[in-house]
Amino acid sequence: MRIRRNLAAVVAAAALAGLGLAGAATAATAALAQGAPTTVTVVTPSECRQGGGTPAINDAGDYCNGGMYDGEKVD
Repeated sequence: MRIRRNLAAVVAAAALAGLGLAGAATAATAALAQGAPTTVTVVTPSECRQGGGTPAINDAGDYCNGGMYDGEKVD
């Protein structure tokens, strides 16, 4: 869903800039090559425990240690 929105925004911006279809395709390819920003997955302490991990709330960064959510941020 996010990729479709980004692609639509790139094509719309290219169209407004007057690049035409070929220019829009080039702009879209360049935008996808840069990659979408990564999102940080946040889990609750109970989700961390249910996944087999231990929430390290007091450690720097508050991450889930071990299990299915290993390394994910706990909030």
